[in-house]
Amino acid sequence: MSFQVLISALNADEKELLNGMKIQSDAVLVNQCETDGEDRIDIDGHSALIMRRSDRGVGLSRNTAMDNAQAKICLFSDEDIEYYDGYEEKVLAAFKRHPDASVITFNMDVDERRRTYINEKERKVGWTNYGRYPAYALAISLSDIRNKNIRFSHLFGGGAKYSNGEDSLFLHDCLKNRLKIYAVTDCLGKEKYRESTWFKGYTDKFFFDRGVLYHFLYGKAALLLGLRFLLSNKKTMLKDIRLSKALLLLKNGIVEGKTL
Repeated sequence: MSFQVLISALNADEKELLNGMKIQSDAVLVNQCETDGEDRIDIDGHSALIMRRSDRGVGLSRNTAMDNAQAKICLFSDEDIEYYDGYEEKVLAAFKRHPDASVITFNMDVDERRRTYINEKERKVGWTNYGRYPAYALAISLSDIRNKNIRFSHLFGGGAKYSNGEDSLFLHDCLKNRLKIYAVTDCLGKEKYRESTWFKGYTDKFFFDRGVLYHFLYGKAALLLGLRFLLSNKKTMLKDIRLSKALLLLKNGIVEGKTL
């Protein structure tokens, strides 16, 4: 099976970035910078398609990479990932173990402050647990995603109007289209810790944006699940804001989501 890493970056020195990520496979790098253009460079015998774009948004960047990918299996990535040796073989082996998979999520070594999950055993991912996986942990069968016309939202994530959530929406749409998603225990690399591009604390915007996201994820159940989210995380999220205010902000976000 052919394989490419699909990388989203911002104002990167492209060759230095690919070397620093320890890329050992073909790749598509979308570099959001000040100019537009395309190039192809060699990285230790592997081909990297470089796409420079002056527009902004991580969802747009990932869609651009998918549109220009040519491999059967693709792995999403960010510029702060450093891969371990053999990552391509691990991804392809996982798809051979799960030939019906359209998406597989892998483990990555990350700072505990940013960890949202760990795959302790191989299993299917469904409606009850899809919301915890970041895009950089996902590999896809490109033809399956294209056949269902599944895209990343341009509304959420770095460079977009609303905060993170584009990865959860992507998996939501995969499940909605009845694609099979698996979680496996293989660890592909590590995330080099850096300050978040979107998280600035539990501000008014955080709760409002969460409401917008929950509208798209949960529809009529958004407010109820939003309340559950706040109560489940009250020790960390509600230290400086009352539950009633956070819930009102979330509700206002839901209302705005209905207009989009």
